[in-house]
Amino acid sequence: IMTQVSVIVVGAGSRGDNYSNFATIHPDRTKVVGVADPRKFARTKLQQKHNIKSENVFEDWESMAAREKFADAALICTPDRLHKDPAVAFAKKGYHILLEKPMATTPEDCTAIVEAVTKSGVMLSVGHVLRYDPSIHKIKELIEEGAIGDVVHIQHLEPVGFYHFAHSFVRGNWRNEAESSFALMAKSCHDIDLIHHWAGTRRCVKVSSFGAVSHFKKADKPAGAGDRCLDCPIERDCPYSASKIYLDRVKQGHTGWPVSVICPNSYPDIESVTEALRSGPYGRCVYECDNDVCSNQVVNMEFEGGVTAAFSMVAFTEKLCQRQTTIYGTKGELSYDANGVRVFDFLTQKSTKHNPHNDAPKHFGMNGHGGADYHLMNAFISAVANNDPSFIRSGPEETLHSHLLVFEAERSRVQGRVVYCGENDGKES
Repeated sequence: IMTQVSVIVVGAGSRGDNYSNFATIHPDRTKVVGVADPRKFARTKLQQKHNIKSENVFEDWESMAAREKFADAALICTPDRLHKDPAVAFAKKGYHILLEKPMATTPEDCTAIVEAVTKSGVMLSVGHVLRYDPSIHKIKELIEEGAIGDVVHIQHLEPVGFYHFAHSFVRGNWRNEAESSFALMAKSCHDIDLIHHWAGTRRCVKVSSFGAVSHFKKADKPAGAGDRCLDCPIERDCPYSASKIYLDRVKQGHTGWPVSVICPNSYPDIESVTEALRSGPYGRCVYECDNDVCSNQVVNMEFEGGVTAAFSMVAFTEKLCQRQTTIYGTKGELSYDANGVRVFDFLTQKSTKHNPHNDAPKHFGMNGHGGADYHLMNAFISAVANNDPSFIRSGPEETLHSHLLVFEAERSRVQGRVVYCGENDGKES
C-alpha cells in the first residue's frame, strides 16, 4: 500500500511552485498541506492549486515553524540567503527537508544545516537536480562499471545562455553577491557537485579559479542608449533588450519562465509585463544594473591520485544551460551533450551511444532541467514514504563537501592564488 507523504512549502516562488506540482501529478503519493510566503499572490496561488486550509497558510515561515509539526516534510525554496534558518528550524521540528540549492551562502551556514539534520535524525535532499537527470546518472554508472578505465581528466562546460544570464544574473535575483551569492555558488554549485561526484571518493586537494564581470557594465553601454529598454532609442539593435526577452514572448503566448518571474503579483499578460518593464528591475538597461557577479569563470581542480578537472561557466552562449562534458579515462573517452552520452573504447576503437529513458511527465510544468526536477521530487517522496534515505542522491555529507569546494574555488578567484583545500585561512576551513 502506498503511503501519502504530506509536505509544506516554504517559499512559493518559481521553485516552490515547481516542486509542489508533483502533488498534482501523483495525488495518491503527495499532498501539499501548508504554504508560507510573504507575497500574497504567490501563497494564494499555491493555496488554491492544492486546496490548502486557510489556517495552514502563513505570511512567514517562523509562524509555521512555531506550530506543532503538521506534515512529513518541508520543501524549502526561500531565497539563497534565507535557507539556513528555516532549514535548521524545520529539521529540529522533525520534518524531512528538501532544500533548494545552494544549501546556503556561507560555509558556516552549510555546516549548521548538516549538523541540524544529523542531530534530528531527519533526511536532507539538496536540490542538485542534475544528479537526477537520467543521462547524467548514466555517466556515473558508466564510470563505476569501468567503461573508460580510470578517470584521468574531466572537462565540463556550462553555457548559461545570453538572455538567461541577462535575466537572472544582471537584472534578476542573483545579480548581486551581497543580495544572493557569488555566481559560482548560485549557478554552478550544480556543476562543481557533478565533477566532485564523477571524481568518486577522491578528495580535491587544490583548486584555482579566474573570472570577472565582462560586458555588463556602464563602460560598455552603447552611445545614445536609454536607462530602460521601453524608452531606449537603440533598443532594437540590442540583443539583451527586455522588450525582446519578455514582451515579444508574451505576444507569442509564452507565459512560462522567464516571463512568469517578472510579475510577482499577477499573472503575466501584455499589460502586466509592460508595467513590470516600465517600473521593475527587469526593464533596466543591462549596462545600468547593480550586478557584480562573474559572467565568465574557470575553475581548475586537482584530486587525489592526480585526477584533474577543468570547469568553465560562460554567459555569452547560444545554448541555454545545455552542459557539455568530456571525461577522459585510461581505456576510453566519454562525452555528453544534449544528444546523450557517447563512449569511445580505445581497444575496439568503436563508439557506443547511450540514450537513457526519461519517463518524466511532459506536462504539469515539471520538465524543468530536462525532467530532472520531477526525478528529484520522485526520489525525495520515495525516500520519505519508505523511510529510506538511499533514494536521495545528494545527501548531507557529500553535498557539504561539494559546497565547501565551491567556496574554496571562489576564495582562489578573489585572492588570486592556488588554494590548498582544507587549509585554514583564519576564516573558514
